[in-house]
Amino acid sequence: MSRFDTPIDRRTSDSIKWGKYAGRDVLPLWVADMDFAAPPAVIKTLHARIDHQVFGYGGPWPSLTESVLTHLESEYEWCIEPEWIVWLPGLVTGLNVACRAIDGEVLTATPIYPPFLSAPHFSGRQLKRVELACTDQGWVWDQSALQQATTPATKLFLLCHPHNPVGCCWSRDELLVLAAFAEQNDLIVCSDEIHCGLILDADKRHIPFASLSPEAAKRSITLMAPSKTFNIPGLGCAFAVIPDARLRHRFEHAMHGIVPHVNVLGLAACEAAYRDSGDWHRELIAYLAGNRDRVQAAVNAANGARMHRVEATYLAWIDVRELGLTNPAAHFEAHGLGLSEGADFGAPGWLRLNFGCPRSTLDEALQRFTNACRAA
Repeated sequence: MSRFDTPIDRRTSDSIKWGKYAGRDVLPLWVADMDFAAPPAVIKTLHARIDHQVFGYGGPWPSLTESVLTHLESEYEWCIEPEWIVWLPGLVTGLNVACRAIDGEVLTATPIYPPFLSAPHFSGRQLKRVELACTDQGWVWDQSALQQATTPATKLFLLCHPHNPVGCCWSRDELLVLAAFAEQNDLIVCSDEIHCGLILDADKRHIPFASLSPEAAKRSITLMAPSKTFNIPGLGCAFAVIPDARLRHRFEHAMHGIVPHVNVLGLAACEAAYRDSGDWHRELIAYLAGNRDRVQAAVNAANGARMHRVEATYLAWIDVRELGLTNPAAHFEAHGLGLSEGADFGAPGWLRLNFGCPRSTLDEALQRFTNACRAA
C-alpha cells in the first residue's frame, strides 16, 4: 500500500478545494492542489521552524539558495547564478509582475491557465491569443498562427511549460522553435515552469527554456516553485530566475511597493522540499502515473468524452463537446463531480480534472464521470 492511498479529510479544514462544495455530495477534482500530505522532511522542518517561536520579517539564506541551485543542476542540468533568483510569494504574482515590467502587447496560446488571460488585463496590456492545435497525435504549436498574431508592438510571450491544462512536456525541438520565434520577433519569454517536477513519462524530461542557449537565457523570465510538486501551495513561496541583469532590474522595479516578502514558513519548506524529499517525489510520480492511466482509460471509454495522454502535471484535459452540454461543469456537479470549467481556460466544451488524490477517491470520481456522460 502506498502512502498516497491514505485519505486525509479536508472537508472541515481551510481547503478552498473542498469548501466549495461544503454540505453537498460532490467530489472536488478542480483546483490544482493534491489531497496528499506534504513530504515528511517538509513537515519536520516546519515543526522546527515553528518551535523557534519568532516569526519576524525574513529572507532567503545561503543554504536555501544552494538547495535551489543544486536542485536545478541535478534535475535539469541547468546551472544558474545565485543573483539570478528573485523570490516571490507566488507564481501568479510573477506572471502579473512580468506583464507590468514589459511594455507592449502580450502573446499567449489557449487553452491556458486562467491567470495567463487575466494578468495582461490587470496590467493594462493588450492580449493576443492564438490556439494550440489539437491533432490526432496530441497538442502542438501552430507556428503560422503565432507569426500572424505577432506585431511590432508584441513584446512579451507567456509560455506554459509543462503545459496547464493540456499536460504536454514540450520537447527540446519544440522549445528551440519557440526560442527562434522569440529571437526573430525580439520577444521576452516568461516561462511558467511550476509543473516541471511532475513529468509522468520516464522517456521525457523537463528542459528549462532558459537552458536552451545563452540567447534564450538573455530574453527569459523563468517562474518556478516547489508548491505543485510537493503540495505546499498554501505556504506561498516561488521564485523567478532572470539571467539578464537589465531585465531582472525591470522585473524587480515592477515589484516595488506591491509585492510582499515571502512567507518564512514557505522559505523553510522550499529548502526541505528540494534538499530532502527525493524519495517522496519518486513515489509520487509513480503514483500519479498510475492515476493518469486510470483516468485516461475511463475517459476514453465514456460516451462523448476523450482526452490525450497527460505527459506532465496531475491534470487531465477532457473534451466533452460531443455531449452537447450548455454548461458542462454544472452538469458534472449535478452528478457529484466538481471539475474546472474549460471556458475559464479559453476553451468552452472542455473540462479539467485533477487526479492528485488517493485511488479510492479517484475511482469513485471516475464512476461518477461515467454516469454523468451516460446521463447527458
